[in-house]
Amino acid sequence: MKYTKDYWDDVELSISSIPEAQDLHGRSILVTGATGMICSSVIDLLLYLNQQKNANIKILVAGRNEKKAMDRFEGFSAEDGLIFVPYDATSGGLMDIQHEVDYVIHGASNANPAIYMKEPVETILANIIGLESMLKLARTKAAKRLLYVSSSEVYGKKEGNEPYSENDYGYLDILNQRASYPSSKRTGESLCIAYGMEYNVDTVIVRPGHIYGPTIQDSDNRASAQFTRDAIIGTDIIMKSKGEQLRSYCYTLDCASAILTVLLRGESGNAYNISNPDSICTISDIAHAIAAAAGVKVLFDLPADEEKKSYNLMDNSSLTSEKLESLGWKPMYTLADGVGHMIKMLKTMG
Repeated sequence: MKYTKDYWDDVELSISSIPEAQDLHGRSILVTGATGMICSSVIDLLLYLNQQKNANIKILVAGRNEKKAMDRFEGFSAEDGLIFVPYDATSGGLMDIQHEVDYVIHGASNANPAIYMKEPVETILANIIGLESMLKLARTKAAKRLLYVSSSEVYGKKEGNEPYSENDYGYLDILNQRASYPSSKRTGESLCIAYGMEYNVDTVIVRPGHIYGPTIQDSDNRASAQFTRDAIIGTDIIMKSKGEQLRSYCYTLDCASAILTVLLRGESGNAYNISNPDSICTISDIAHAIAAAAGVKVLFDLPADEEKKSYNLMDNSSLTSEKLESLGWKPMYTLADGVGHMIKMLKTMG
């Protein structure tokens, strides 16, 4: 990550949408999935609070690869509140951590469709074993709360194009080749509730839609990420479908501020969609928005059969945002603004 003034300006704006952000001051927050698109943005918000607001937040970055983590947050160290702790989602081992833990944000998960088509067993086990290890940690450390980053894919399929509310579940074919991801995310949510019932662990759940922004990774093969990588090098965007599927898109830093809002103000045992009502659109719409911001064209090509297998099965995965907004959160970026900022920053980071 190459930090730029434009990026820090976006971070500052995003923090303004978190009600009572000062309640994070002086806390110890453990984050898994810390180098991923979403949770790395969460950490950037916390780092800004430490730098600019003297928040004195201890940020425990949990992961398998310390070098990768430190490369992502280059320029920051323990003096800035950033502390690496070893964690592997499939080993279940982080119980011997010496630090106090006030909050856990569990975002570690394979979110690459191509990989969970190739490694469905590992996808399921990482989602369930990894979460249980964090729930055990939260219980052992008497943490105030664990926030679980789930997915909009838990909803399954339904008829029509009305956005999903938090209790609006559809059909999920558990025998489908691609079911390892949404099925294990559903199980993860149930595990959170079970730990609350049996062990009194306070949990909240967020269900992000489709997230985009300057923190995309080279390994991310989701449609919007592929469109973005092509556009910033001046290559025309190639769509492998008509792109009529309806999605809830959200800028990374809007998603990060939503996570911290739910962490602080969400109701225990509840799930919250993360969606920007100004960014509900089709895949074709976001492709054209990215193309317009980068000055390239959108072209169409037929997908290979192997590519089709990894496609999201939901024609409509748009989400309501009323429950999240009732907590006092509001998004800061329209689709055009977010895409424009993303393209500009990625070209600058070059």
